[in-house]
Amino acid sequence: MGKSKPVKLLPISDEEDEAINCGIASDPDTYEWTEENFARARPVWDFPELVEILQKHGKLGRPPLPESERKQRVTLHLDRDILAALKAEGKGWQTRANAALRRALGL
Repeated sequence: MGKSKPVKLLPISDEEDEAINCGIASDPDTYEWTEENFARARPVWDFPELVEILQKHGKLGRPPLPESERKQRVTLHLDRDILAALKAEGKGWQTRANAALRRALGL
């Protein structure tokens, strides 16, 4: 399964923008965030009890790794047959490539 193609957003008309804003204004359960709201916002990870509930119900991915443990993005040119062999086993080919390099380097 490949990555989905990016969606090209088309500009909306003034009428569409007005209709959207009227919908927001008339809905008692929502509102448009202000700069103050964004400034006060905190990541979900700041609320361990909420994280536990969300993870229990499968609504949250893995927590972010500490900076020292994060992988580094690189550009790497591989022979086509090597890339094909890695991808032939399906999803997770980059993780398998990383593991193969670890073994080859004795790490």
